[in-house]
Amino acid sequence: MNLEFEKNKDHNKLLLSEINQLFSKIKLGGLSRKDNLKIKSQAKMTARERINFLIDDKSPHYEIGGFAGYEMYEDVGGCPSAGVVVVIGYVSGKLCVIVANDSSVKAGSWFPITAKKNLRAQEISIENKIPIIYLVDSAGVYLPMQDEIFPDKYHFGRIFRNNAKMSSDGIVQIAAVMGSCVAGGAYLPIMSDESIIVNKTASIFLAGSYLVKAAIGEEIDNETLGGASTHSEISGITDHKASDDKDALNKIRSLISKIGSSQNAGFNRVKAEKPNKAIDEIYGILPRDKTKPYSSIDIIERLIDENSFDQYKADYGKTIITGYARIDGWAVGIICNQREMVKNKKGEIQYGGVIYSDSADKATRFIANCNQRKIPLVFLQDVTGFMVGSNAEHGGIIKDGAKMVNAVANSVVPKFTVIIGNSFGAGNYAMCGKAFDPRLIVSWPGAKQAVMGGEQAAKVILQMEKSKLKKINKKINSKTEKELHDKIKAKYEYQSNPTYAASRLWIDAIIDPVETRKWISMGIEMANHSPVNKKFNMGILQV
Repeated sequence: MNLEFEKNKDHNKLLLSEINQLFSKIKLGGLSRKDNLKIKSQAKMTARERINFLIDDKSPHYEIGGFAGYEMYEDVGGCPSAGVVVVIGYVSGKLCVIVANDSSVKAGSWFPITAKKNLRAQEISIENKIPIIYLVDSAGVYLPMQDEIFPDKYHFGRIFRNNAKMSSDGIVQIAAVMGSCVAGGAYLPIMSDESIIVNKTASIFLAGSYLVKAAIGEEIDNETLGGASTHSEISGITDHKASDDKDALNKIRSLISKIGSSQNAGFNRVKAEKPNKAIDEIYGILPRDKTKPYSSIDIIERLIDENSFDQYKADYGKTIITGYARIDGWAVGIICNQREMVKNKKGEIQYGGVIYSDSADKATRFIANCNQRKIPLVFLQDVTGFMVGSNAEHGGIIKDGAKMVNAVANSVVPKFTVIIGNSFGAGNYAMCGKAFDPRLIVSWPGAKQAVMGGEQAAKVILQMEKSKLKKINKKINSKTEKELHDKIKAKYEYQSNPTYAASRLWIDAIIDPVETRKWISMGIEMANHSPVNKKFNMGILQV
């Protein structure tokens, strides 16, 4: 028995268990037993019940942004899952994005992170040209934070701008109003292609009865003002009236079932084969200590279809592994940081996880090849950054790194990113971090994202503090220095955790490593709905 392997396995499975337990609590939303009974008394389903009823039985589905809002807005009671549930799943056999307001969280009010998550859902629909379904049950903007959600480019209003642009692009949008739909949010159902309203429990209006009385003195109840009968029979705002939640969801399924097929992108797929080696061995391969080396090839072999790996330039630029492979039958181009220490042909030792000039050069060329051949890209991140020091600087690491960043930025084929270990500094960018528009970006439970590691950051910031004090002729004693160092390090470590990243939607999800193949496969299937029409052009490069 390999003792280190077993220790790694136990550690990584414990991390996964902690993530799963935490997510189980988050999925309760704002529900207490009392809240649950209230929803049931209204003959309403919860957000996740609505989604589970809507999606096809026993079909795969994946939640996006489940950790959004985690440990945020604690002073006002929190905002679990950002008060909205987003799922990619199959409805009547068609892959769709489903967005369901969670009325148990502040009556479905919109926090800043709620808007960000809704925009991410629309982005997925836009990029992949797949239908989006809105299950509306929201009291509108959370007024105490209106300045952080109302007027800016990527605030609340961007959602309605997207509604209009998506409609223009022929992306199907269906809205079911299943509770409150007020103020600016009232525009969402009418800006969708088709809208459904649930009788007695749903309402749509720009201003409720209390505000109407305050504004113009008119006395009217909410049902008469904006209920199902009003909008189905008088205003004509909604297209269908449903008797209850299930009736509304069945109407959506029927509407989706009649959508015609669209042109696909033509990404290559053959019959899927299982990996050559057991995928759950990843738990034992991935070190507990993120500074320790391991063979990244061992990870790749457990993610790809059996005997499908054609490594590209295997003996050059060895701190990045590049190669063509298949994942669940789909042809992919893999770009993966090698975490083992390697030696180049010149006899120079190169550190694992670091991007050198030769590896950046290789990756740039490989990305261009994949774009030329219409092969989706999969980035497996465990990167500590670009190489530093005089040799690297004189060798042109900045321009070589810039070429790689340029290639990633201008890539026209779909990109998918999995953060398996570290994601530090500009290495995050070069390996297709969130800023570079991956179609999906996910993290394994032990992964970390930051400008640099906690230890390095603590040393740098501590040195800065000592320099400030030196200027005023003050010194830090060893005890104070250690306390400050530990405080800075702890802060950095906390902010680099995957839950911190997920809460702010830097990643779409924290996933079980053994689910990685399924996530990538579904992502490529989703991307295959959107033909690649733009020509790959890297623009001006520094040579």
